[in-house]
Amino acid sequence: MPPAPEDTQRLAKVVAAQARCSRREAEQYITEGWVRVDGQMVDTPQERVSPDQRVEIDPQARLQPAVPATFLLHKPAGMDTEAALALLGEAAHWGGDASGMRGSKAHHVGLRPLLPLPAQASGLYVYSQDFRVLRKLTEDAAFVEQELIAEVQGSIAPNGLARLGQGLLREGRPLPPARVSWQSETRLRFAVKGIAPEHIAWMCAQVGLELVALRRIRIGRIAMAGLPPGQWRYLPAGERF
Repeated sequence: MPPAPEDTQRLAKVVAAQARCSRREAEQYITEGWVRVDGQMVDTPQERVSPDQRVEIDPQARLQPAVPATFLLHKPAGMDTEAALALLGEAAHWGGDASGMRGSKAHHVGLRPLLPLPAQASGLYVYSQDFRVLRKLTEDAAFVEQELIAEVQGSIAPNGLARLGQGLLREGRPLPPARVSWQSETRLRFAVKGIAPEHIAWMCAQVGLELVALRRIRIGRIAMAGLPPGQWRYLPAGERF
């Protein structure tokens, strides 16, 4: 028989009493995964526990500074924004993450996707709750360079590479200039500012090429580097876009 509500307490209250800390700190212990109830990790501060349940705080528990989080995800091709968001759990947290940050449920509150990629594209994707990152990649997005690798097929038109870089006319308005170069016989590198990734397919089509695959490898000064597909890392305090 489940315990009557009057016989239970919020887990955060129990942890606060046990750790002799504030309720806010108790909630942080819980959301960062330092607390177990009857041997099972519980990360929900409002969970109700009864007096006969065993509440344990990891002896190694250390609260990290309460700072807003930014996730860098290597989005696989074929995933839309919502599907990619579901990857931001501990199971996909890259083992090479050197940020020193520990996963917390609080990091998912108010999280926003930034500089979206088309669903069929892969590569570096950013989700953040940090107002500085939000401002940089929204209000100042036109001044942040994105580097993308485009797999293409077909025969490029004469002077096609120059046309891609000079600002093609789209709906009567010129796109910003781009830096475009060949990486191989079927691979183009685009370094663009103020051009959304979904426009790359259209740009290729204007010079006789068909876009087969698109991968974003850098946003500003942040490169995807060795981040494996489907995994994520935190943006450390010292890195800036």
